[in-house]
Amino acid sequence: MMRSLYSGVSGLQNHQIRMDVIGNNISNINTVGFKKGRVTFQDMLSQTMSGSAQPTEELGGVNPKQVGLGMTVAAIDTIHTQGSMQTTGVMTDVAIQGNGFFVMKNGAKEFYTRAGAFGLDENGTLVNPANGMRVQGWMAEKIDGNEYINTAADVQDLVIPVGSKDPAGATSEVDLACNLDKRTEVIQPGATAGDIKKGTWSIDKTIYDTFGNTHKMRIDFTKIPNTENQWQGTVVIDPDAETPTNTTAGIGAAGNTNNFTVTFSNLGVLQSATDTQGAVVNNGALAVNVGFDVPNTAPDAAGAQIRQTFALKLGEVGSVVQSMTQFAEKSSTKAFKQNGYPMGYLENFKIDQSGQITGVYSNGTNRLLGQLALASFTNPGGLEKAGESTYVVSNNSGDPNISNSGVAGKGKLIAGALEMSNVDLAEEFTNMIVTQRGFQANSKTITTSDQMLQELLTLKR
Repeated sequence: MMRSLYSGVSGLQNHQIRMDVIGNNISNINTVGFKKGRVTFQDMLSQTMSGSAQPTEELGGVNPKQVGLGMTVAAIDTIHTQGSMQTTGVMTDVAIQGNGFFVMKNGAKEFYTRAGAFGLDENGTLVNPANGMRVQGWMAEKIDGNEYINTAADVQDLVIPVGSKDPAGATSEVDLACNLDKRTEVIQPGATAGDIKKGTWSIDKTIYDTFGNTHKMRIDFTKIPNTENQWQGTVVIDPDAETPTNTTAGIGAAGNTNNFTVTFSNLGVLQSATDTQGAVVNNGALAVNVGFDVPNTAPDAAGAQIRQTFALKLGEVGSVVQSMTQFAEKSSTKAFKQNGYPMGYLENFKIDQSGQITGVYSNGTNRLLGQLALASFTNPGGLEKAGESTYVVSNNSGDPNISNSGVAGKGKLIAGALEMSNVDLAEEFTNMIVTQRGFQANSKTITTSDQMLQELLTLKR
């Protein structure tokens, strides 16, 4: 009879533990990145009153007689199912859709979390503003003027240098495209200025020097007399400047004049380009190198004026895509792209689905600043909760596999959103009812056993 009392006590105690877990789940219904807990029970040891017996020639087998001694908690699991997304519009808020954890650091100790409510501190470091833990990832490295992310390196603090400068970049390429009208009249020698203007297609484009100063590039295309498919290009940098910039154009190296010739095939596509020195390029991408004096600069060691060169890209031989052509349509050739820019300041930044952080500068340039790191585990259920919505590695979680989004099963990142708790209130209330009934039933076992003991004590009366 005493066994039923202790069985009832174990039922009360462990149903109380289950109620504690349910209460914690409900209390974290609105906690960002929270993962609910689940309690499973198992029976305890059983007392064997008689063992089993195998069958004989005369009798069949006999089953063992055992009395259970109650129940206990088998496991309290953390359920890492996906929580719903809530849009916040805050650019430093990041949610993970799929597997993985953000990597955080407090000193040398690493923590892992699904709560992506991040912000910047006064140094521009990406942190969790609730506890100051620093978000880990990789900062971009600049190699040959381009930014790269080395995800094979150790993770480090992510710093967003808001307000930092982006140095000016000199124009090194100008791309031409579209059409020169095949029907354009040839300008004969001795023609008036008005006739020359009518028969010339002019292009203007702003370019930049190393200081970020702007210069006007003008190109005049004039059809060459006694030819059907050749045009002369004349390049001038700052045509209205008081001091000439001594513009030159050449194939390979800058020439000694500012003229060059473009030849089209009878199919209306690019065929070749020639400079005044006779240098020709007639395959692949056609380009003319343009050079000019940069004003307001100190001369070099030899006393020569500082010059800047850039490639004037005409297009691909035989191509009509992003190339100059000669068809019987209105002239529309223009300089549609150049790669120079003035100095700018970092005004904003954005985080894409791979976790790459791109800075947006006031001069219109975008620079890769860094990338968020994600960690995955063989057994995420084995992680230990460390409070503040963080986890730490345990003996049964496995070591963290830290890499970028999309690698080794890691999910994608959604900026401007947060992952909400995965607690389902309907499920928790149902579990609460079941737990309450279990608690009441076990208490009834105790009270009934007590009444039976009372009856036993009254036998001698």
